[in-house]
Amino acid sequence: MKDLTNGNEASLIVRFAIPMLLGNVFQQLYNTVDSVIVGNVVGKEALAAVGASFPILFLLISLILGVTMGATILISQYFGAKDYEKLRRTIDTTYVFLFIGSIVISVLGILFSGTILRAMNTPADIIGQAQTYLNIIFGGMVMLFGYNAISAILRGLGDSKTPLYFIIIATLLNIVLDLIFVIVFSWGIAGVAWATVISQGVSFLFGVLYLNKNHDFLKIRLNSLKFDRDIFVRSLRIGLPTGVQQMLFSFGMMALQFLVNGFGTDTVAGFIAATRVDSFATMPIFSFGAAISAFAGQNLGAGKMDRVSKGHRITIFISVTLALVTAFLIFFFGNSLIRLFNSDAEVIRIGTEYLKTVSAFYAVVAWMFITTGVMRGAGDTFVPMIISILSLWLIRIPLAAIFSMFFGANGIWWSIPVAWSSGLLMTLLYYRTGKWKSKVATGFEPGK
Repeated sequence: MKDLTNGNEASLIVRFAIPMLLGNVFQQLYNTVDSVIVGNVVGKEALAAVGASFPILFLLISLILGVTMGATILISQYFGAKDYEKLRRTIDTTYVFLFIGSIVISVLGILFSGTILRAMNTPADIIGQAQTYLNIIFGGMVMLFGYNAISAILRGLGDSKTPLYFIIIATLLNIVLDLIFVIVFSWGIAGVAWATVISQGVSFLFGVLYLNKNHDFLKIRLNSLKFDRDIFVRSLRIGLPTGVQQMLFSFGMMALQFLVNGFGTDTVAGFIAATRVDSFATMPIFSFGAAISAFAGQNLGAGKMDRVSKGHRITIFISVTLALVTAFLIFFFGNSLIRLFNSDAEVIRIGTEYLKTVSAFYAVVAWMFITTGVMRGAGDTFVPMIISILSLWLIRIPLAAIFSMFFGANGIWWSIPVAWSSGLLMTLLYYRTGKWKSKVATGFEPGK
């Protein structure tokens, strides 16, 4: 556990963000290693199949993980306020909800994966592989949710290092199993899916063993877990907007994927390879966004607005600087990065064009996400949800559809930075009102 309410703001935020960044890097290696191996060993069709599956996975888990974020915010605020009774009840409630949620998502995913793939205009030469991959992943959903529950709880308590160790173990195991299942056993895309599920299960198991051995307060006790309806409703009130936002975002990703799918397998493969690189490039932004959210949650819970304001400014400076450096590197080395996933010349060309278009606007994403992180730390998730919906559904999707008719796939790429810029403008306008300060669960007074 880490108290973020005392000490140098910059040092605390950086030290909290770095383990999360490393954890996110290893987490992303799940998808990246899968893509690299299937793209080079099985072929570009398998690469496209793995990528086409992601929006569907994200759709079905986003609502549950959004509610989990609500619980994480409450955990950080109750920890900052030293209210340990409510903290324990929040943790128990989170465990119960996520277990039930994972079962529901598994059933829905397996039942409707094929229907959704066909509705997304998935190319015929990849739909079979995509459905195989999805069904295996959905079958092991309880493992993914279990790991995320433990990580979310520890991060809400200021511990971002321990989840890093779990994910390092799981990622290394995933790489080994990928190589064995795909190259040695020739299981193709099914081998990649099984490697992911097994690795997530091991990560979850290590998390349970760690909590039960080292933290009596956080111990998972199946026979005495208590579901607190009031805390669940409060978590729902805070997290549901984020969950809905993520669901609408995933619907938007499915709409974009629908447009991309219409340009054929080469474009799908190039798009997937580029988004894998893009995910790594934006990780520092999202890690610092999560760090400032936990920092703001604890300090607002303790009534220290001055530290929140200072932390916000410092984190924007760090994140924007990192974004500019990353954009510079991608502009010159993006071609080589895409080549790691597949050697097809057309796939490389398409992926490189995507990266050069969006990377120039990473600083915009950084500024927006850090500011939104502060508001989420306060428990204000509704307005960020509205902003995200507007920028995605009123700007990004319509522009992608219109631009693609005139400029092909490049038109889809250009809709992304336009939506980011619009989202930043709306976020800054709301942040300046200060209304988000009144959402703190522990009774923070905005005038302090």
